[in-house]
Amino acid sequence: MNFRNTIKNSPLVLTEGGMVERLRRDTSVRLDQFIVHAGLIYNDEGRRVLERIYRQYIDIGLKYKLPMMALAPTWRANPERIQQSDFYNYKNINKDCVEFLNGIRETYVDYAEQIFIGGMIACRGDAYMPGDALSKEDAARFHRPQVRLLAEAGADFIKAATLPALSEAAGMALAMAECDIPYILSFVIRPDGTILDGTPVHEAIEKIDSETDPAPFFYMINCVHPSVFEKGIGHEAGISRSAIKRISGFQANTSSKSPEELDGLSYLDTTDPGEFADSMTGLHKRFGIKILGGCCGSDNRHIEAIAERICPIS
Repeated sequence: MNFRNTIKNSPLVLTEGGMVERLRRDTSVRLDQFIVHAGLIYNDEGRRVLERIYRQYIDIGLKYKLPMMALAPTWRANPERIQQSDFYNYKNINKDCVEFLNGIRETYVDYAEQIFIGGMIACRGDAYMPGDALSKEDAARFHRPQVRLLAEAGADFIKAATLPALSEAAGMALAMAECDIPYILSFVIRPDGTILDGTPVHEAIEKIDSETDPAPFFYMINCVHPSVFEKGIGHEAGISRSAIKRISGFQANTSSKSPEELDGLSYLDTTDPGEFADSMTGLHKRFGIKILGGCCGSDNRHIEAIAERICPIS
């Protein structure tokens, strides 16, 4: 099945848990100041650590016979950051990251057709600072080169994650709509149902859907605790029922702290995998959220707990 059909027809799809936060606490690797974990594919130890984490997540999908969305380590690998990084001489970082993940996928033989590789992009500035966001027009120009590189590399879809502001998200959508592959926007929300710039999330979705052709395949929420998701989605002033139907996925923090509190936190604030999975299962049942994964504080234990609760192996 292709990516679109799999998402439409599968009652549950897994995606990965935390990547960058896990890698930041692994003393055997060094993350680049600008492109973060994208550069790890260029040394043996970095590749080994990345592959181990990817396989932990993919193996859960294999075990529970669930489709898996695996995200290439390109979140911060835009041309501007690459030029500032230690890897400024590497010309094909986005392509190389997709091919690295594809190499892992190919080892899964029959299950490989249920593994879908996403090219990841991020806002230009701080994901927790909506005041740093680009305008719609500037965002389209800024993100277009990386989006095209990821599409040309053969990614199954493109995902823009941890988005704090409507203006930049709308411009990213314009750039992604130019490529003939599905794309996804993932917002950070507050308990009142707004994204970090104060725009009600339903208004952001409706505006982007009406101004972009093709519109995003679907939307996601990430980098907040399940309790924030539940409050935000249920907030009457913040979201319409039609918008709920456009939100298909959630990658949750295990911490209930706000994005601002988590930013730069010196320790890993997390919770028990079982408790986390109970919350995520509740959202799956109540709101029909079918794509479930983790963000800050999560690891493979949290993702497996979700799979075990929803699709227990007899």
